[in-house]
This record gives sequence, structure tokens and C-alpha cells, in this order.
Amino acid sequence: MKNKEEVNIFWFRRDLRLKDNRGLLFALQSGRPVIPVFIFDKNILSKLQDEDDLRVSFIHDTIKELKEELNKLSSDILVFHSTPEAAYKELTKRYNLAEVFTNEDYEPYAIKRDNKIEQLLKKEGIKFSRYKDHCIFAKDDILKEDGKPYVVYTPFKNKWLSTLAPKDIATIETHKYFNNFHKFKIKSYPNLEEMGFIYNEKAKDQVKTIKRKIIDSYDQNRDIPALDATSKLGVHLRFGTLSPRKCAQVGFKRNQVWLSELIWREFFIQIMYHFPHVINGPFREKYSQIKWNNNKKQFKKWCEGKTGYPIVDAGMRELNETGYMHNRVRMIAASFLVKDLLIDWRWGEEYFARKLNDFELASNNGNWQWVAGTGCDAAPYFRIFNPYTQQKKFDPNFKYIKKWVPEYGTSEYPDEIIDHKIAYHQTLKAYKACN
Repeated sequence: MKNKEEVNIFWFRRDLRLKDNRGLLFALQSGRPVIPVFIFDKNILSKLQDEDDLRVSFIHDTIKELKEELNKLSSDILVFHSTPEAAYKELTKRYNLAEVFTNEDYEPYAIKRDNKIEQLLKKEGIKFSRYKDHCIFAKDDILKEDGKPYVVYTPFKNKWLSTLAPKDIATIETHKYFNNFHKFKIKSYPNLEEMGFIYNEKAKDQVKTIKRKIIDSYDQNRDIPALDATSKLGVHLRFGTLSPRKCAQVGFKRNQVWLSELIWREFFIQIMYHFPHVINGPFREKYSQIKWNNNKKQFKKWCEGKTGYPIVDAGMRELNETGYMHNRVRMIAASFLVKDLLIDWRWGEEYFARKLNDFELASNNGNWQWVAGTGCDAAPYFRIFNPYTQQKKFDPNFKYIKKWVPEYGTSEYPDEIIDHKIAYHQTLKAYKACN
């Protein structure tokens, strides 16, 4: 028997916060009580390889925090471990639903999922409303004069900045309407073990603090891996525990270079939206013909941080141990895989997707294609990072290397698995064959 009172749902996905949340604001202003919902999507979880996946633990912790906040408002959150279709079939039976509110997600799977849910709800006479919250600008907000999407970053950035108005990054005052949450209490919700996962203690290390001192000096220190000089807010933008508007406000006030990184994120999101073929292959399709070496033993050594190239190995070990890798080192490690070992960039992209706690499909794909020279706004194929000159420039005193590769300089450290000079010429030859 359905609850006779009409209610609305707010479906949390990549916006795991109550404050400064656009879709949630519209839900709370709708005139009906709002039931918060989160779905641990079996379609996504079933593809994860590690039972202690850091991101699942992070999301679970965040849902717990949301639940506690909502409990203080005499409300709660319905948490499902199922497919979205199954969850909504259950919800339509249980409640007299008028409308479902959510924020847009621009990944190909998410778009298909949302279209399915919209059709499912439509059959029941329930409205499905989506809002822009994951980005400042998305979809067709930033286009060239001819109406086509930008495929080069700098003109995109210039248009982004010239389009921006104060209202675009103004804080959304969701908190004024918190009284409109449906009053209810849920005794239990799915734990990690029920979903086939175990808790990863490192989830507690993802601190949601905008460290203003780090942002103030970001342009000076961001490339030095031995320093704690990057904001480490990627995971919070990825899952929406922090609003992009808040980040943009801080960037404008304190550091334009840091703001540029936020714009890069949006550039790659709109590339993925307009050119979804990049998810499975190169943006520049001529590079689908590259003859990769794809040596599995060398790939394994790269994954383990045992290549004999210390700056690469330090990065890979940091990634494996913490779920994070310093931004500059990501580029060096990625370039080594593609341009030295001549291994398909998609292998590396997939490994980063598995290990990075701040993994975001569009940024991961865009950055790997940038390094590989196959992307839209790519480094030319003949630009190949030399791991030794990169180390001399960014870790001259071996501080970062010694932290993550303690055996460096001893007989225990492995020999180089490839000669960089020879690899350089092999790579140029493989790429030239496609031009």
C-alpha cells in the first residue's frame, strides 16, 4: 500500500553534500517532502577488481556522514545496493512519487542510465528533473562562434572566463530549505561486507579542506613532488563532497593557475560529452593504427614500480600505496609507459582508473590521450619526456624518490628495463607510420 502523501525524491550521485547543491535546492523548493536516495549501483560495483577499493570505502563513509546530518534534521537517506532500475521499481511501489530530482552526470554510462530511469518513471506518470551541478559549464554552455565544441584548451579557457558571471559561482543556499526533508528514520543500510567489499582505512585520509596556503603558492610549487603542494581535492570534486562553485571562488581569489586546473577538468568533461568515442579509442583516429609492443612483463614492472627509472617507480609506488600520485609524476609515469615501453595508453588509463581515488573518467582519459599524443589538445607525438631530465628538474635531491623507493642506490634496485634513447627512436618510428 503506497503512502498516500505525495513525495519527491532527491537522488544523490556525484554530489554527496547537503549544502550548495543545485538539484537538491530545486527538490526542497518543490512544495513536497523530499526523500534522499543513494544507490550503490551493481552495474558499476561489479566491474571493480579490488575488494578494498578505496573509493567504495570513501563513498560509504560519506553516506554515513550524510545520514548523520539528515538524522539531525529528523530525516534520513534510503540507501540501495541494486541496479538503478530495480531501486526505482521498488520506490514507485513504496511511495506516491510525484517527481525525482537529480544532478546531471555526463559520462556515457550515466547518460544511458538516466534515460532508462526517465522512461521507467514516465510510465508511472512521475517527472524526472536533472540539473547542472557537477560543473560550472557543461554540455553546450561553451561553444565556438560556429556552434561547434572547442577541441583546443586555451580558446576554451578564454571563452569559459569571458562567459563567467558572478551568479555562475555563487553559493546555492540549500540550507534555507532543510525543513522540507521528509521526516523518517531508517534503521539499517547496506554495509560494505554485504556488497562484497572490505573497508580500506586509507579512506579516512581524504581530508576535505581547501588549504588556502597551498593554493596561494600552487603555481610556484605544484611541480615538486617532494612537497605537499597540491590541493588533493580531486576526490571531492569527483564525488561532489565539495562544490565546484566553492573551488572556483577560491581559485579566482587566490590563484589563477589553480583555477586553470578546474577549467581543464571541465574541458575534458565537455570533450567526453561531445566526442564519446574517446572513451574507447583515440580522439585522433589515425592513431588507432599504432603498432604497440604491449609487453606484458614490462607492463607488470611498470605497475609495480620496478622499471629501474626511479622517478617513474616512485610515482607508481605512491599510487599503489595511497591511491594518489603527484600530478607532475603522473605525466612522467604515463609518458614512460606509452613513449618508452610503447604500451597502449589504454592499459595505463585502465590501471589508473583502478587505483586512483580521485579517478574521473573524463580527466583520466583526456590526460592519458594528451600524454600519448592521440587526444584533441595533445602534446605532439614527438614530445617525449626524458625521465632523467624530469627527475633532475623536479626532484634534484631525490627526496621524493627516497621516500617511495628506499632501496634506490643499492644493489636491490632493479636495472633499467629499457634504454630510453633506443626507445625514443622506436616510438618516433611507430608514430610516424600513422602520419
